[in-house]
Amino acid sequence: MPQTAPPEITDTMSPPEDDAWNAQPDAARWWERRRLVYNAVLTVVFLALVARTWDRIRPELNASAIAPMLLLAGLANVLYSVAYIADLPLQAFAPTARDRARWIVWTVGTVLAVLLETYWYLDEILPPAR
Repeated sequence: MPQTAPPEITDTMSPPEDDAWNAQPDAARWWERRRLVYNAVLTVVFLALVARTWDRIRPELNASAIAPMLLLAGLANVLYSVAYIADLPLQAFAPTARDRARWIVWTVGTVLAVLLETYWYLDEILPPAR
């Protein structure tokens, strides 16, 4: 009786090569490299707003003001993560078109974040003029 080789063991948990799971590391690399620029843009805008309104904000700056500002910075980063959801349909694009679309999404999202930050600062954080 001829001996047969045991059946080949394969990893059934591995997704197929063209699966969206393989695109996630690419998306993470793309978005996370730009998160630093996003945070830098928001920081520069915030510092410019504070510098422009220093006389009105200075009396309000104390230890209790730090927590809400850190909360807003954290919220900005949570909202940045929405880009991963927007990136899912982009996986069907060719790499060049995908990068162009990602830049559009990043730019629009960053502009919206700057507008939201500016509104929040001027309307919610900055005390009324006396």
